[in-house]
Amino acid sequence: MLCPNQIYFKVIKGKAINKGVTNIMKKFILKRLLISVVLLFFVSLIIYGIMRCMPTSYVENQAMALATRPGSKSYQEWVEQLNAQYGLDTGVIQGYFSWAARAIRLDFGDSWYWNQPVLQKFSSVIWYSFALALASFILEIAIAIPAGISAARKQYSMTDYTVTVVALIGISLPSFFFATILKYIFSVKLGWLDLYGIVGRNHQSLSDFGKFIDIAKHMILPTLTLLVVSIGSLMRYTRTNMLEVLGADYIRTARAKGLSEKKVVNYHAFRNTLIPIVTLLGGSLPGLFGGAMITETLFQIPGIGYTSYQCIVQGDIPFVMFYMVFMAVLTLLGNLLADILYAVVDPRVRVN
Repeated sequence: MLCPNQIYFKVIKGKAINKGVTNIMKKFILKRLLISVVLLFFVSLIIYGIMRCMPTSYVENQAMALATRPGSKSYQEWVEQLNAQYGLDTGVIQGYFSWAARAIRLDFGDSWYWNQPVLQKFSSVIWYSFALALASFILEIAIAIPAGISAARKQYSMTDYTVTVVALIGISLPSFFFATILKYIFSVKLGWLDLYGIVGRNHQSLSDFGKFIDIAKHMILPTLTLLVVSIGSLMRYTRTNMLEVLGADYIRTARAKGLSEKKVVNYHAFRNTLIPIVTLLGGSLPGLFGGAMITETLFQIPGIGYTSYQCIVQGDIPFVMFYMVFMAVLTLLGNLLADILYAVVDPRVRVN
């Protein structure tokens, strides 16, 4: 039986260990944040430099279009104003810092194509992309990870072969090809769903619940397209890592101790399989908010992907600059999230 002094010192020691782990975790996150800020600086500088080196002068085209409006300024005045507005009348470095100073204040200017502030247009379209990507992401995790685990547990069985074939089909199919097949079957032949768009013709006459169902029906084919073309990688990744873990010595030891197969797989094996899977899931963050440009364009879903495609075609420099930097930020946040999840799943990462 422990005396009061021993109990006291054990409590103090436990608190000291927890405090030490918390400090290590804080330093770990701070270090990753600083690295992400430095990377974002160089990435945004490269993006700005690429936009400055584009062979076609979109500024001149935009100035010409603006000059044709009734009562507008002259063509030369518009060229000078647009060049000054986006720092194109100075050197690349000076122009970049001029743009970055406004970007830090969340001032990305007005979209030339949509004729409204960039952030205002962004906020009106981002939620379509988020809803589409979130639905496919949840379905992907719910299907791919259990299927990959089941294939690894029953290696060389019919389940394993089925999962492998489905995964290879998903990896091999281009999104535009699979989307075309879905549209041909469910829209052209069966007539169950519309070919494109986010709402039907009688959307405004529907009740609130009817409007929700109408939008959900238009999301079915794009969601299915994203699900099928992305599910294969996660299936194969989960199966490969689970097979490696199931062959480890500590798994054989756990089975020798008499633990049930369910506990061995779900607790011991799956916990260690999570470490490499975190990389794949962390990289999915840009897709959640960045939009699926090809899929949204094929189905004409007015999300950030389709909107950005239209801006790229029309030479909308302010919106394209914002979108590219936004994607860079999402990629860095995804990597940062993966690093933090590494530290949560595997404490050895914090020490290293």
